[in-house]
Amino acid sequence: MKEPSLPIGRIILRLLGLAIVALVVLAAWKRPDRALNIAMASASETLCSGVFVSHLDEKRVFDESVASQPGLHPLLRGMKTVVDGNTVTVRWHGGFEAKTTYYPGYGCALPLRTPSEATLAAARALPPASAEPPVQPGDAAMQAAMATAFAEPAQGPRRNVHAIVVLHRGQIVAERYADGFTAETPQIGYSLSKSVVHALVGILVRQHRLDIAAPAPVAAWRDAADPRHAITIDQLLRMESGLDFPEADTGFDPVSRMMFATRDMAAYAAAAPLASPPGTRWEYTSGNTLIVSGIIRDTLGGGAPALLAFAHAELFKPLGMEHVLMEFDGAQSLIGSTRVYASARDWARLGQLYLDDGMAGGQRILPEGWAASAGKRTLGALYGSGFWSNVGQGHESIDGFPSDAYFASGKDGQRVVIVPSDQLVIVRLGSTVDPPNYDIKGLVKLLADVRSACCKNSPAN
Repeated sequence: MKEPSLPIGRIILRLLGLAIVALVVLAAWKRPDRALNIAMASASETLCSGVFVSHLDEKRVFDESVASQPGLHPLLRGMKTVVDGNTVTVRWHGGFEAKTTYYPGYGCALPLRTPSEATLAAARALPPASAEPPVQPGDAAMQAAMATAFAEPAQGPRRNVHAIVVLHRGQIVAERYADGFTAETPQIGYSLSKSVVHALVGILVRQHRLDIAAPAPVAAWRDAADPRHAITIDQLLRMESGLDFPEADTGFDPVSRMMFATRDMAAYAAAAPLASPPGTRWEYTSGNTLIVSGIIRDTLGGGAPALLAFAHAELFKPLGMEHVLMEFDGAQSLIGSTRVYASARDWARLGQLYLDDGMAGGQRILPEGWAASAGKRTLGALYGSGFWSNVGQGHESIDGFPSDAYFASGKDGQRVVIVPSDQLVIVRLGSTVDPPNYDIKGLVKLLADVRSACCKNSPAN
């Protein structure tokens, strides 16, 4: 017997009910409220960094670094920002709010990361920085290279270049700064910070306090039966740990939650399961770096104050890096994925350390060969260890980059390029919101112009 058909109205009601259930399930899974809070936290942290650390005008920071972000742009209509004293508050339609506080000598912190008094005291105890007058490029070709790099394109995203420093054979041969920036302005490195973590690990390896080829000393992976037990520090640095911890900057992905809604970032990332066996797949994720930050913290002991003292004594002071700030999470791990600031000259000094095979002032800072290993590609990707790499022949390369070049790279176009064959280091900092490559064509042009101006007699030319 044939079943009677349902009236069309009832069918529509059933479909609507199913759609509502699906939306409720999707909302519970995706948690848009969580993503909106993360968006507000990101905006408040960005404003705090620009206004209080780099001493820029609030409107300029908002226009260049907040309003231009693809993920934040749709939220601008309901967004309100308030800078009051040393605190930045960002609200969206009054229902979602985030506050970031500036601490002199330390940097900015969300409430989950409020630094301890011991950490603030350690930051304040660091020696004051000296003044550094800029070096003017005397060569007309170098002046033209600087002018071209700073020029805004006729169409497309603005470059908003803030600083360029060129070192050739260890000497500054050119530098230029946008209005509001000087040779002493600390600028956020974003993922340039990962290269600082790489250097800190290198120092601990030189001191025989870490073995990057051994299983990483992570408490959550201590059990030999845990498949993550086999992950090494080298695999974490090379982004081949195999952990299921994707980074998409959407507010919904694990890295977004780790960065803006988690107190202990290293523990949060270390809890991720494996998506593939360690050493078999390359996937860029800041979770790997935060796990390494936790390892550094535990190796040194003493929390953030100990790391501040160690980094300045063993790395920054020998290099002459005087304008560095480092921020920590609520468990006192360095936020080594993104939250290290330094002046353009300081970033160049870090690049020079790698160009000189880990030597500075006649002193060995990094193990012999550590710098070369940074530029060695991982599983054919355009990535080495803590640095991106164009080194060698692979299925990918960056057109216009020398075959021996490798570079630190951060969000919005922060770059430290190292070209051993030319004895050249170029730093380019700015707020170029042009994902995913952040004006890589402009960087290639700058590199070509600088090489033509200063390196005509080097082996590559």
